[in-house]
Amino acid sequence: MKPLKLFLATGIAVCLSLQMYAQQINAKMIKEWERAKEYTKEYLDVMPEGSYGLKPTPEMRSFAGQMLHLAEANFGFATFASGATMQGKPGDLEKSGDTSKQGVTKTVMDSYDFVIDKLKNMKDAQMPEPIKLFGRFDMSREAAFEKAFEHQTHHRGQTTVYIRLAGVKPPQEKLF
Repeated sequence: MKPLKLFLATGIAVCLSLQMYAQQINAKMIKEWERAKEYTKEYLDVMPEGSYGLKPTPEMRSFAGQMLHLAEANFGFATFASGATMQGKPGDLEKSGDTSKQGVTKTVMDSYDFVIDKLKNMKDAQMPEPIKLFGRFDMSREAAFEKAFEHQTHHRGQTTVYIRLAGVKPPQEKLF
């Protein structure tokens, strides 16, 4: 009887440890997304209103286009990762035509709030669940949120060049 009790106790301890680990991962992800939101807001704030249409080369997105692409991806990744219903069609935000500093800033901040809300409302047990991201890529919900984070970091980083071309110093790196 003792080996059975030890087995059950070990199993319960492992389950509790995994649950605590999942809670820590979710809390860490929320904290990182909140930091990224603040950092991106600094980028949006420092870019002069008149430079939101700036394109380093004709075939590249404008600063506003890059930021709207970042926002659209935040909405898209979080929608698929959380199992929410898609709002609008892919490409709608970039094609919206609103390149004003105020409009772009609101859209981008709303996209971060959307991701953070989806993370806060995810049950711990949902994070390792498998999904097919964008109908093509097999991964866990957690991995999809990580890919979203990587994507927004990439596009925010690209806009550093735009800010410098506008003659402005970009925000100080915000790793912590």
